[in-house]
Amino acid sequence: MIAHPILAKREFLAEMVRDPYFPNHLVGRGVAVLRELCERIELEQPADLVALTRLTHEATESFNRLQEAFDDEGSEIETVARETIASDFEFIARAYGFEHADVEELIAPRDW
Repeated sequence: MIAHPILAKREFLAEMVRDPYFPNHLVGRGVAVLRELCERIELEQPADLVALTRLTHEATESFNRLQEAFDDEGSEIETVARETIASDFEFIARAYGFEHADVEELIAPRDW
């Protein structure tokens, strides 16, 4: 469970949730990746950007694997999805005090 009051109430991947192009069950898996990222940040309490980036890269790899499932269902992680996912990564980093985190670094291993 996410303890951070703002993130606990955050509707992750909101643009994707509202767009019928994206299968709901796959969007739900993406939301779960972001919620798990928040929980891990709270549990591990990364002391610096390097430690945070290790966690965000693991979450990004989860989205890389999820991309295949989107493809299999005639959808894809395209422009709207990429921007929505990246925005949520950035929001998470800033909410946990990493105001200067570069979103491109946070999601560097992405292949979507």
